[in-house]
Amino acid sequence: MPEPRPLPSILAFLAMTLAGHAHAETAQEMGAEEEGAPAAVVQDASPQGAGAPPFKPVFDETWATIGIGAGLVPSYSGSDDYVAFPLPLIVGRVGGVGISPNGPGFNLDLLSQKPAMGPAKTSFSLGPSFRFRNDRANRIKDPVVELASELDTAIEVGLNGGVTFPGVFTRGDRLGVSTQLRWDILGAHEGMLIEPGVNYFTPLGRGAALQLGFNASFVDDDFADYYYTVTPADAAATGLPQFTADGGLNSLGTLAIFTLDLDGNLLNGGFNLYGVAGYSRLVGDAADTPFTSVRGSASQFIGGIGVGYTF
Repeated sequence: MPEPRPLPSILAFLAMTLAGHAHAETAQEMGAEEEGAPAAVVQDASPQGAGAPPFKPVFDETWATIGIGAGLVPSYSGSDDYVAFPLPLIVGRVGGVGISPNGPGFNLDLLSQKPAMGPAKTSFSLGPSFRFRNDRANRIKDPVVELASELDTAIEVGLNGGVTFPGVFTRGDRLGVSTQLRWDILGAHEGMLIEPGVNYFTPLGRGAALQLGFNASFVDDDFADYYYTVTPADAAATGLPQFTADGGLNSLGTLAIFTLDLDGNLLNGGFNLYGVAGYSRLVGDAADTPFTSVRGSASQFIGGIGVGYTF
């Protein structure tokens, strides 16, 4: 029987989330540098050069970036085995609501503002957050961990909010601070997570951008017990020592994304490339559980590339 394909890890989808936002934010900043241009029209960004008719930038009331990528992530949280996977992407703004991926799931931003070709201002985000968690449910590479109890898929629902400050170090950069709060509603881990993060973005000319993300994850006892406890039954099946996990700080991570527009102009949409590299360190009982300390590693890496199209 063919082995089911796993859902990509949260870090992988976070990478594409940041990449999609980096693409949109770069376009806004490039537009802001067009001094004297009308709010919705940038005259000299047209590839035809001087004398060409003005055009409307792709980032307006409704826009979207769709794409696909490929990468490597741990086969489960705490694994030192890596699996390849396809990585879909969709991020945009429809009907005044921002949409972005969130692990295997999505976030909605009800405070999303239409991109403006003027000086950037402090902005806020707030909206519902949804995530599907399928950790240690399939495609486990470690033959010992695979003998442990199979876990169920969780659906986590909550809120995501944040604030973004423009022009922190340079005219075009941005610093964002955000937090997610989610609960499982399917009765899998039945727990709660708090995930704060800090993101720094800076454009690199008119057609490229660099974004750095720093994040942490806090979990409650129910979450930790479900994913990290080694029960007597698990110990008998795997030979691992019994272990009882408690909640607390779960992980710390960093992520870097490089974005390149293929025609050198982020304002007009089209194709763009992303390169992603990240590192996360499990801490507390997430690192101490035998699933990690005996059979895996607390150091978790991610790498990938993707191509998107903005319209």
